[in-house]
Amino acid sequence: MRSKRERRVFTAAFKMEAVRRMQEQRALKIPVTEIARDLDVRPDMLRAWARQVRTRAGQAPTDVFPGEGRLPSAEEDLRQLRRELEVSRHETAFLKKAAAYFAKESR
Repeated sequence: MRSKRERRVFTAAFKMEAVRRMQEQRALKIPVTEIARDLDVRPDMLRAWARQVRTRAGQAPTDVFPGEGRLPSAEEDLRQLRRELEVSRHETAFLKKAAAYFAKESR
């Protein structure tokens, strides 16, 4: 029976170093799978880290990789506001239906 592997947590510094090594070794035509194996991470994870670095270029490593499942504050705020907007839309739709129901009854 296979034992479940414990989830590992990587620091922002480790991720930045892994991406730097990947970029250097990719220039030497070394496959991503081999680079990932050397770092003991999955190739898709390494590619995702590289994508994050590209999209958030110029930011500090802790901003590129916020860590501990937390989003950067702007993204987190946007996500929360969208949730609140959705709740407000549902409440408004419900109140419209309730108002129409009671207006029909009072006639």
